[in-house]
Amino acid sequence: MHYTVGVIMDPIAAIKPHKDTSFAMMLEAQRRGATVLYFELKDLYLDNGKPMGRGKRVTVIDRAEDFYAIEDEQTLCLGDVDVLLMRKDPPFDGEFLYATQILSLAQDAGALVVNNPQALRDYNEKLFTSYFPEHIPHTLVTNNPTLVREFHATHKDIICKPLDGMGGASIFRVKPDGNNLGVIIETLTQLGQRYMMVQEYLPEIKDGDKRVLIVDGEVIPYCLARLPTKGETRGNLAAGGTGRPQPISASDRALANAISPTLKANNIMFVGLDVIGNKITEINITSPTCVREIEGHYNINIMAMLFDAIEKRLASN
Repeated sequence: MHYTVGVIMDPIAAIKPHKDTSFAMMLEAQRRGATVLYFELKDLYLDNGKPMGRGKRVTVIDRAEDFYAIEDEQTLCLGDVDVLLMRKDPPFDGEFLYATQILSLAQDAGALVVNNPQALRDYNEKLFTSYFPEHIPHTLVTNNPTLVREFHATHKDIICKPLDGMGGASIFRVKPDGNNLGVIIETLTQLGQRYMMVQEYLPEIKDGDKRVLIVDGEVIPYCLARLPTKGETRGNLAAGGTGRPQPISASDRALANAISPTLKANNIMFVGLDVIGNKITEINITSPTCVREIEGHYNINIMAMLFDAIEKRLASN
């Protein structure tokens, strides 16, 4: 089967191939003989309601340097691209929102968009957890300082974070002494103008913030535990955490299986759960990562599983 795959992502020149999941997707698509097109958000546009894009045909090579080559640029209707992989990293700002609307029009015009752009709009990575309250730590979402202080008084040790961040940015731990809670609230809510998320601190973070992957409803049997550096609360790799590939636990699998039906119902094909202990802290559907770290340690091809699912959908259309 020959088909075209368009990848909408951050600038390819700035990625780290050995750990970039979007790059792994491109490699797998290329292995299958697909034509791979590279887009940035700025390349998408509407022409009298028609979803269009300026795509660059790209060849990728699995090495640290000189890992891609742009062959040509073409202007095309996005509905004519068989598969569009939305891989733009957060934050989920206005430009990201507008891009998902363009991608919905592309979907209506015949493209398979992964992940479903409607789901990208509906399910914020942090708020999505609230659909599964029995599987999350005690959580508050508010812009009211009084409610945050009451939550801290109840739970003593808490985590405060923005709703639109990624990579551990602007995540704060507030211990029982409450030091700096006021300024943290002011910063995250922009003086009461924006929502923030507050969760009870989970001491199991010492064993890692685990990234559990789900592909088309199937739970990947290995995960990446991201361990905080000394003196840090955050396990995120972007915040200096260390990745440790490991088999998933029975608890991890149960959590993933609990949300899989919702993912399938919303055509969300590729998902990364963040799990601490036996609680889900985030459900990443925007641009899940950690594939290359897991594939580099275990004999598994996660991207092959994703493209098997993609090709099954293409064949049924």
